[in-house]
Amino acid sequence: MKQIQAYIKKRKLNDVVRALRKVKNITGMSVMDSDGYGLGWTLNSTSEQEMLSGVKIEVFCCDETVEDVISAIEQAAHTGLKGDGKIYISSVEQAVRISTGERGENSV
Repeated sequence: MKQIQAYIKKRKLNDVVRALRKVKNITGMSVMDSDGYGLGWTLNSTSEQEMLSGVKIEVFCCDETVEDVISAIEQAAHTGLKGDGKIYISSVEQAVRISTGERGENSV
């Protein structure tokens, strides 16, 4: 199983959600507002990085679906401009569905 975290521009959220709904075997996603900065952004007058608003999307899926999820996010979030976002992929050791006690990929 994998955890996919994508940080994107807020204005691209609807496009990304529509793209992810078309990916087979995706059972859900979480969306959270996020604020942050990345290297390369200009410094403000107080020498601190300016925080930018964005959205974090989190998807858990089986290994076979990872590339489809990444491609969907990448294509839907792409504008070609600086700050389009980042996608991170992590391995997940175990998942448990609380309501049934089901474990593993079937619980996702």
